[in-house]
Amino acid sequence: MNDAPIESARDADLRLSLPALQRAARRARELAARTGTALVISRGGVTELVTPPAEALRPGVQERPAGYGDKE
Repeated sequence: MNDAPIESARDADLRLSLPALQRAARRARELAARTGTALVISRGGVTELVTPPAEALRPGVQERPAGYGDKE
């Protein structure tokens, strides 16, 4: 196993995987808060159901909608 930080990986997909996972987690918390759904998480090998706080409804990452076939 390599002990180097993931941010120093040569592969861009690997380097950017942590921010992508953080965005996905933020969106999951926002969706769970909007729908009143509990999140299933694992802490120290113990599975827990967590209800996200209302603060999770604050706007998170702003992205423009994907336009299929659009050229940038």
